[in-house]
Amino acid sequence: MISAFLVLAIGSCLTNSLVPEKEKDPKYWRDQAQQTLKNALRLQTLNTNVAKNVIMFLGDGMGVSTVTAARILKGQLHHKPGEETRLEMDKFPYVALSKTYNTNAQVPDSAGTATAYLCGVKANEGTVGVSAATQRTQCNTTQGNEVTSILRWAKDAGKSVGIVTTTRVNHATPSAAYAHSADRDWYSDNEMPPEALIQGCKDIAYQLMHNIRDIEVIMGGGRKYMFPKNRTDVEYEMDEKARGTRLDGLNLTDVWKSFKPRHKHSHYIWNRTELLALDPYTVDYLLGLFEPGDMQYELNRNNVTDPSLSEMVEVAIRILKKNPKGFFLLVEGGRIDHGHHEGKAKQALHEAVEMDRAIEQAGSLTSVEDTLTVVTADHSHVFTFGGYTPRGNSIFGLAPMVSDTDKKPFTAILYGNGPGYKVVGGERENVSMVDYAHNNYQAQSAVPLRHETHGGEDVAVFAKGPMAHLLHGVHEQNYIPHVMAYAACIGANRDHCASASSSGSPSPGPLLLLLALLPLGILF
Repeated sequence: MISAFLVLAIGSCLTNSLVPEKEKDPKYWRDQAQQTLKNALRLQTLNTNVAKNVIMFLGDGMGVSTVTAARILKGQLHHKPGEETRLEMDKFPYVALSKTYNTNAQVPDSAGTATAYLCGVKANEGTVGVSAATQRTQCNTTQGNEVTSILRWAKDAGKSVGIVTTTRVNHATPSAAYAHSADRDWYSDNEMPPEALIQGCKDIAYQLMHNIRDIEVIMGGGRKYMFPKNRTDVEYEMDEKARGTRLDGLNLTDVWKSFKPRHKHSHYIWNRTELLALDPYTVDYLLGLFEPGDMQYELNRNNVTDPSLSEMVEVAIRILKKNPKGFFLLVEGGRIDHGHHEGKAKQALHEAVEMDRAIEQAGSLTSVEDTLTVVTADHSHVFTFGGYTPRGNSIFGLAPMVSDTDKKPFTAILYGNGPGYKVVGGERENVSMVDYAHNNYQAQSAVPLRHETHGGEDVAVFAKGPMAHLLHGVHEQNYIPHVMAYAACIGANRDHCASASSSGSPSPGPLLLLLALLPLGILF
């Protein structure tokens, strides 16, 4: 039960909160609802075109609470209360929920989930591009259990393909697009156990260059895994941790170049200046590795050396869209997850807002008529915000009352566990004595852990474009790539598009059958 003190505190705060004048008029809310209703009614006319292009945005760790908090932050960055703001994904007409568990884990990791939403089958925690018959770290359980991804299906269909991430390009999410590994941590052969090397397993960076040799665009971090051990990094010459890691002596950037046809224009770059100087219309292949490991947080980003996610996405799409057969692009806002693991909510939420900018950029460069765009997360986090905060309260601010138990203030943002757990003098730390608005402030947590954990609840799936309506309810996570493939007429589901017209729509027979079955739920 809420105490009388809390009721008074909350009531006073809410009375004095910022309420936009227009929102005091009931007509504002009625008109808004009526417009939303009209928009919803228009969705009865389904977009059943063939998806020439497919773009998948993956916010690593972007649970529903993160989406909501990022929405508020976006608004507040534009000097608005924030709650009424719309993220780009909020504007997508179709929303579903994805069940994220791994085959052996109730609360999943980013590797098993990536295998699900890219390869179409659920897998064990810590494994990428393999079925659940593969056990983590056990190289000898890999052979024969490899599964291919939608990136491979798109490439086999003649489309251009790309990977853009703010993590290492051989991190869990992107690696499921091209690699088959019993362990997500096998970034280079330096990180692999001797028995795995003896048994013939290859590291993920090696597989990036060899498994699908003609990926048109690869951008992100992970430079050190491409070079021989102790090779000095081009950017951080004095940093030993930035040096090359490979034991096999290979320079994988040279290997990458050697696989490209001589008459094609291939570019390996390592900084933002080089990226922005490119003419995308003359680039056939692009490998951009902008950091030795993961890329810098958006709040810490060096504007000379490190491009933003939205900048990378723009260049990627301009390169890929030259293919008349279309493209598949995987975009990962990967450091949302890292911010949460470190308990640094400000870093995580600014990463999410930057991914929102990238989604907007992609939308401006493509058409909803021929491009299916899906935005989702691999898993959630034990991240929350609450405390009866008033309208317009800084998303990084304090709740409007103190605890009725220890009489200390608390921030709206909290974690269920993580590094923010602190005890001072036998009691919870008084947050009013610290800079809780600092970029690297670690929000308080209930359980002390060096790294905050994932959450196990469902995550949202936002979709727009051809066949987006097939993402409509509560789905197993591995359903997602099957929808994308069906929409694009690639992979296993191609019969309905065999007679596709030049306009990009399926032939009348299959289309009528599709529309007839939709109300019955037979396709789902």
